[in-house]
Amino acid sequence: MTALGLLTAAGWLAATAMLAAGLRRIPRLRPRGSAPAVTAAVVVAARNEEAHVEAAMRTLLAQRHAGLRIVAVDDRSTDRTGAILDRLAATDGRLEVVHVRELSAAWLGKNHALHVGARAARADFLVFADADVRLHPDAVATALDHALRGALDHLALFPRMRSPGAVLSAAVGVFTVLFALRFRPWLAGDPGSRAHVGVGAFNLVRTEAYRSVGGHQRIALRPDDDLRLGRILKEAGFSSGAAYGDSLAEVEWYGSVPELIRGLRKNAFAAVDYRPWLVALVVASLFAFHVWPFVAVVLLSGLDRVLFGLAAALAVAAFTASARRFGLRAWTAALYPLGAAIIGYAIAAATVRALVTGGVEWRGTVYPLDRLRG
Repeated sequence: MTALGLLTAAGWLAATAMLAAGLRRIPRLRPRGSAPAVTAAVVVAARNEEAHVEAAMRTLLAQRHAGLRIVAVDDRSTDRTGAILDRLAATDGRLEVVHVRELSAAWLGKNHALHVGARAARADFLVFADADVRLHPDAVATALDHALRGALDHLALFPRMRSPGAVLSAAVGVFTVLFALRFRPWLAGDPGSRAHVGVGAFNLVRTEAYRSVGGHQRIALRPDDDLRLGRILKEAGFSSGAAYGDSLAEVEWYGSVPELIRGLRKNAFAAVDYRPWLVALVVASLFAFHVWPFVAVVLLSGLDRVLFGLAAALAVAAFTASARRFGLRAWTAALYPLGAAIIGYAIAAATVRALVTGGVEWRGTVYPLDRLRG
């Protein structure tokens, strides 16, 4: 047990040091009044979003960037989403609404909707945004200014993530730690690194670059479309970057723990390319390195307790550093092992469900695994 304690403590020491140093390298954007002389089109895919879409669209229509247009794609909604979008478009000529009635078997719904919206857009830059994200009036102009100053073809903007409830906030906080350690977004701009990044809430891309890599058609069946778009852009030699946008964009990343567990059904299995053995490894590692140290402090004694206690303290430090950067409540680090257990369960449940049913269900559509794997 002592050897495992040494390994766990050493691993957390390296991970926390890397995370703390790396997250500091990502710039934090503040609202700027400047409006670059380029055009931009915000593309939003919305399916059954009647509870959030009007508030989100009004923040888009309130953008102060003069060269802005908005393309909202109603993706086969069965609620009032389409009607809400049409009503808003009737009052503002900058908003164009496209209604998708059918989905080809060659596409995931969201990816197809973003593809349709991008095809309809005519602008120098595209912003792919979720239908529930709320933006500061200078969000688009500030992101454009940052991209142009840095000669970026792609910019992923991290929003402030609102998570009601301490337990949900802890789970989301653990997710941000895992995300940052896995994708190292501070290296997205390093051409010598394979690290890449993408954010569904706000993915800004130069239109020429987007079209040259094939856009969403290249990733038609990828549930992790935001990350994959960042990857194919970087692999094609385009410049990429990430920035904190907690004062520019805000999103409620799930409203409850059950909603988070259901939400991760979409991309948890896809994140490991649908390999069950890798899911087993990830889940085992989650419990060994993210849950067990906190349990060991209670159950063990002597040097073992000290080593696992150090690992637990470092995990809390990593959580705190990440939470402060992503706009989460740092004090919920006290619930770290519970948050980690929830994420581990969500990943395992998503995988088992996909294997048992033979597909991934998302927003009312079932996508067969054999098609997704192909």
